[in-house]
Formats: sequence, structure tokens, C-alpha cells
Amino acid sequence: MKVSFKELGLVNTRAMFAKAVKGGYAIPAFNFNNMEQLQAIIQAAAETKSPVILQVSKGARNYANQTLLRYMAQGAVEYAKELGWKKPQIVLHLDHGDSYELCKSCVDFGFSSVMIDASSLPYEENVKLTRKVVNYAHKYDVTVEAELGVLAGVEDEVSSAVSHYTKPEEVIDFVKKTKCDSLAISIGTSHGAYKFTPEQCTRDENGKLVPPPLAFNVLKAIEKKLPGFPIVLHGSSSVPQEYVDMCNKYGGKLPNAIGIPEEQLRKAAKSAVCKINIDSDSRLAMTAAVRRHLAENPGHFDPRQYLKPAREEMKKMYIHKIINVLGSNGKAR
Repeated sequence: MKVSFKELGLVNTRAMFAKAVKGGYAIPAFNFNNMEQLQAIIQAAAETKSPVILQVSKGARNYANQTLLRYMAQGAVEYAKELGWKKPQIVLHLDHGDSYELCKSCVDFGFSSVMIDASSLPYEENVKLTRKVVNYAHKYDVTVEAELGVLAGVEDEVSSAVSHYTKPEEVIDFVKKTKCDSLAISIGTSHGAYKFTPEQCTRDENGKLVPPPLAFNVLKAIEKKLPGFPIVLHGSSSVPQEYVDMCNKYGGKLPNAIGIPEEQLRKAAKSAVCKINIDSDSRLAMTAAVRRHLAENPGHFDPRQYLKPAREEMKKMYIHKIINVLGSNGKAR
């Protein structure tokens, strides 16, 4: 049975992105796999009145179950209203869809936005597959994100040893032929908690790793080719050192984990980049809080006892990103 995202109270990204590009801020795209992550995201968005994109990867869909996810998204809209957010602007988005069949299934199950990631394919095959997804999704007013260029790193099923920057000379042709609604580009961000090797970084006076800067020259060239077109950054977690340190302190093993500095993301958010994906930071915040709680309370075995502080830590992190990095607070009153 096909379900429209509109029946679930969700919105697509079209108006949201147009407003963000014009306003010089970015929409948070937070991945979730479970109830606690979803609660924290909705609480943070409702408190800050920020539009928000709930991202589900292929792996998360398999983990959580597609039918449950549909009702969780519907519940998220109603929960947001309970929290005093009268007109929630919530998108349910497929992150890194790798086939037409997966994207079609998500459209049919009530997703309001899908990503088809054919960036690893030859250019013409990327165009062909993206166009096929767009043709189906647009019948139901579902927006489509596509990708040009390849990000390094590992996250769920997405994996690449090397990155390839997006070629600015290809973007006009690609968008024209595919009619996609937004474009994910590669300018040096990377998936996972290990975005750069120590060899790619320098060290500051305290010996801490400093990652290489993003290729803003590539971003500017793309903006010039596609003025006002919505651009997306994947792999944009900052991998906060406080969470890495907390994980390691309480039995974790995360050597040399490093992310994208927040000042670079702030700069990107003021450009045509109107959607910034954050996943690893949520995982780190949750795991760090759980590790700390169990280390300090070895007698606890009720999951609510350690998941509650984990939820609070994630909510704090989401609010920080919304207000201090993306600037999307107050944009969905």
C-alpha cells in the first residue's frame, strides 16, 4: 500500500532549501536509527524552531524496519506539536540510496525526500540512474538529492578509500539532464569518525591533529555555475574531541578520530550549501554518555537508566549545531 508523505504530516525539501539558500543558513540533516536519537532530534528542533531533516540510511532502514520508520516519522510530527511547535517542518529523507528499487520503495513508504547516490558509477550512468529516480519521485512531489564526486571514508554501506572532488565543469550538464532538486558535492568532507589520516593533518602547538581545509575554491566555482541551486555537504560531523576523550576514558578505543572543524562548516552554511549531514557526532555523543554512565553506575541494567543521559547529550549536541554552526534556529516558527 502506497503512502504519501503529506498524509504523515511531513514536508519535502523544496521550499525549505530555497529559503535557506536565500537566508544564508543550512538545514540540519541528522541520521537516526532508534527512538532515543529521534526524540533528541525532535526536542532540539522544536525548542529551536529549526527545520530538520530526519535521515535514514539503507542500513538504518534494515535495522529499524521500514514500516516502523514510517510510523516513527508520523509520530515525530505529532510529538513536535505536543512540544509546542505548531507547524513542524520535518523531512524524512533516504540517505545514500544505492538503487532505483530502494528509492522507489522509500517514496512508496512515505519518505518526502530521497537521495540516489550513483557517484561511483561512470558519469553517463550516474545521469541515467538519477534521472530515472527523479522521474518516479517527482510524480509524488518527493524531492531528489543526487551526488557528483566521491567522498572518502566509511559509513554504513558507503565506503571509499579515496575522494574525488566534484568537477565544476560537469554540474550544469548534470543538473539539467537529471532535474535533481539538490546536489551533494565533494570538497574534502569525509564519512565516519576518521575523516583524515594523521599524515593528511598538521599538528598544533599542543600536538593535536589539525585537518586540511575544505576546498572552498571548488565550492565557489560550483556556486558560480549553479547560482542559487541547493548544495549538500555529506560527511560533515566535527567529531568533538570531548566525546572522543570521554569514550576513550571509559574503555573505548578511538585513536586519532578527527572531523571537520566547525568554523569551516559555519562558512559553508553561509554559502549555497543549504543541507549539512551529521551522523558520527550523534553516535559519539550517545556512546560516550552510555560508557560514562555504566562506568559510574556499574549496578545499573535498565536501558532507560543509561539511554536517558545519552538522549540528553545528543539533544545538547543537536541544539549546539543548529544555533552555533548551521544558523537554522528560528527559521521554522
